[in-house]
Amino acid sequence: MGRIKSKDTAPEMLIRKYLFSKGLRYRLHTSDLPGRPDIVLRRCRTVVLVNGCFWHAHEGCRFKKIPIRNSIFWQEKIQGNVLRDEKNKEKLVELGWNVHVVW
Repeated sequence: MGRIKSKDTAPEMLIRKYLFSKGLRYRLHTSDLPGRPDIVLRRCRTVVLVNGCFWHAHEGCRFKKIPIRNSIFWQEKIQGNVLRDEKNKEKLVELGWNVHVVW
């Protein structure tokens, strides 16, 4: 699990290339917003959150399997991630940002 990256993942790079090709300019992982969103489009007041299916518990996805070893730890860890994601989304909406989640 330690080899899994949190920044510059393949899905994130794909979305960044698409946005740049459409002429949109963005900031990455800005620390002044709740949850440090992956992509911030300030001109559009929009943030894009690129979520991994395992770490953020994507419903109905085949990658959402809990590991057999130490399963109680992983259930608590992933549930905590989901709760934190919801709280951060709510804060961003309260601040007037449009939030888009990409799985």
